[in-house]
Amino acid sequence: MNLWPARLHHLRRDSPQPERLAKFYGELLGDRVERLGDDAWLIAGRNRRLVIGRGAAGAVPYFALQMQDATQLHDYGRELEQSGLRREASPTPLFAAGAFAVKDPDGRRIVFGLPEQTPGENGLPARLQHFVCATSKLSELIGFYRDCLGMRESDRVLDNDSLTACFLRSDPEHHSFAAFRAPESRPDHHCYETNGWLDIRDWGDRMGQLGIPLWWGPGRHGPGNNLFFMIEDPDGHKVEFSAELELMPKDKPHRTWPHEQRTLNLWGSAWMRS
Repeated sequence: MNLWPARLHHLRRDSPQPERLAKFYGELLGDRVERLGDDAWLIAGRNRRLVIGRGAAGAVPYFALQMQDATQLHDYGRELEQSGLRREASPTPLFAAGAFAVKDPDGRRIVFGLPEQTPGENGLPARLQHFVCATSKLSELIGFYRDCLGMRESDRVLDNDSLTACFLRSDPEHHSFAAFRAPESRPDHHCYETNGWLDIRDWGDRMGQLGIPLWWGPGRHGPGNNLFFMIEDPDGHKVEFSAELELMPKDKPHRTWPHEQRTLNLWGSAWMRS
């Protein structure tokens, strides 16, 4: 599949109180908040976009990957169609005509397209970089993203021979998508990639100024080798700030890690999903 390279452009977060959530993210990121309709808002800043809509707390009904150009988008869509995967209309208002979506085994949509506008430049540096979910169908889900969509495996986490997590990339950055084994399927977190450790410090200081406690970290992940910390938004959805995410060539084979706390945090305790 001609997916490489593609990069996360935006995602949609739903909430029973979307206006409250939009204001939270606008203040958190220092970004512009713009109403898109009766029940939708856009939060836009430096290399990041977030659509907030009305729905179940913590839901992420779609995330959107930006292709390199119209030729890649067209060719990739044709490849998916020839493989028998059904394309749907794009649900996002942020991509130009020609965008389309497919549905993964958990019912979440992945949108492929090209943006209508270039990102803004306000706020501290933190580019929207990856989305992660938890799932009760881990092997099926990973097979879909790898074999049907064409993502490359970067790292696997194994409990003996049982897969508990997998990280996949669609460009040289270690992962644009990952999934963890869990009793139920749900969104896990989304992440903003910064320029380095001093940015992590500055974002941590911003959390302190806003009165938002760090939920996990700071620490360093094993898979990806990135520095990080996480917070929670008002609906309990996790938000990660990261730096120094590993780069991997397209054809580098995946690695394996043991299912243990140190894999997820080389510096200390970890958030274990299963």
